[in-house]
Amino acid sequence: MLFASRNQLVGLDIGSRAIKAAEMMETKKGWALKKFGSIDLEPGAIEEGVIKDPQTVSSAIRQLFQKSGIRQNNVAISIGGYSVIVKNITIQNMPEAQLYESINFEAEQYIPFDINDVNLDFQILGESAHNPNQMNVLLVAAKKDMVNEYINLIDMAGLNLCIIDIDAFALQNIYDVNYGGEKGENVSLIDIGAGKTSVNILKGNTSVFMRDVSLGCNQISQKIASIADVTLAEADKIRKNGKSEKLSAEDLKEITSSAVSDWCEEIRRAFDFFYSTNPDAEIKHIVLSGGGANIAQLRELLAKQTSAAVKPINPFERVTLSGEYLDAGFLKQMAPQAAIAMGLAIRRVDDK
Repeated sequence: MLFASRNQLVGLDIGSRAIKAAEMMETKKGWALKKFGSIDLEPGAIEEGVIKDPQTVSSAIRQLFQKSGIRQNNVAISIGGYSVIVKNITIQNMPEAQLYESINFEAEQYIPFDINDVNLDFQILGESAHNPNQMNVLLVAAKKDMVNEYINLIDMAGLNLCIIDIDAFALQNIYDVNYGGEKGENVSLIDIGAGKTSVNILKGNTSVFMRDVSLGCNQISQKIASIADVTLAEADKIRKNGKSEKLSAEDLKEITSSAVSDWCEEIRRAFDFFYSTNPDAEIKHIVLSGGGANIAQLRELLAKQTSAAVKPINPFERVTLSGEYLDAGFLKQMAPQAAIAMGLAIRRVDDK
């Protein structure tokens, strides 16, 4: 039996090449997926998180809701990239109400933007392990102009925006639902999208390190487009299908290998930085999401270079498929790309 909730939200993952939407419900046995859909975007509509063509993107969102049968108007979205800063900081103990009043002062030394140009939020994580007079705080800053772009976009699509989350946190939400973090174990959640790769290292259920880099599946598509003399949209299709009349299988493999090597190098740099401040830590498991998660060459090379077990995320691991029109084959294929939308769909209107 499903329990309807006025606080229910549709998770809307707005990527630079595709938009995904998920509608979830809580049941006696856990979470159930009611509706899910995806729609491709033409290259250039969104670039590096910046909405270049809001009319096209808002129209695509409306089409996605219509073809997926989603009637709920309340949505949660997420943002990421260089316009978003997430940091774990340590400050003197103080009540939450006092921190609300002083957060601008506390954050100013950690944020590389003018403090007046960002929206700030925080979560108190608890007492510092090294000093009982201090506490650990998760600080989030997002540039106001980017936030306003997405607010206006959702308004153009005729929807009600209730929550703006962070990509990495949405991914962490659905990971916790399906796998849960073992106490003290370090796991890295890595999302490889079209234009960026996000690295989030968890200790148990707490994020202890986060970094975004401007590398992703676009690298492969752009190289294919250049060599095969096709449009970027056509190159995307070749990359996803893994075959082309203009390129040999060996050519495609070489193009993919080059991009994968770049990704692994950046991921190892992020890990090395994490290890420099956590010398006793060990990342044993890496969970991949996004379009890059389906690339076998990436999984093999990353496992070899990091000495960690690498697997693509399955956001349906502990989620029941309850929707009448859900296609199990399509969902299996889309699983790594569906993760963020599903992580947003389990948020509620009254969440912190």
